[in-house]
Amino acid sequence: QVQLVESGGGLVQPGGSLRISCATSERTFRGYTAGWFRQAPGEDREFVAAIRVNSQHTYYAESVKGRFTISRDGAASTISLEMKSLETDDTAVYYCAAGRPILSETRAARAYNYWGQGTQVTVSS
Repeated sequence: QVQLVESGGGLVQPGGSLRISCATSERTFRGYTAGWFRQAPGEDREFVAAIRVNSQHTYYAESVKGRFTISRDGAASTISLEMKSLETDDTAVYYCAAGRPILSETRAARAYNYWGQGTQVTVSS
């Protein structure tokens, strides 16, 4: 069973930056697509960003495009989400996910088999 562990969440002021990361018990994300989803209280889980680890093709939700960057380290052992110009609407629990979705389902939570426990990101003054 693949286990994912997120780290780096916290409290940040509007306009600030934060970096969250995800590590896997498999030691590498190669062969997978890794994604970040988020869920605010009372809301459905929504897609944030994804990266096809082998090709490093990236995908973003329109609401975060230009502000968030998803990346992998050289060994593909860690997936990170760099978040800038944070807004109060970005407040949510952020979940790391891994799977092998077909291209058309890259943004669909149901296409990911493995999930982390989540890390809280709070944007507030």
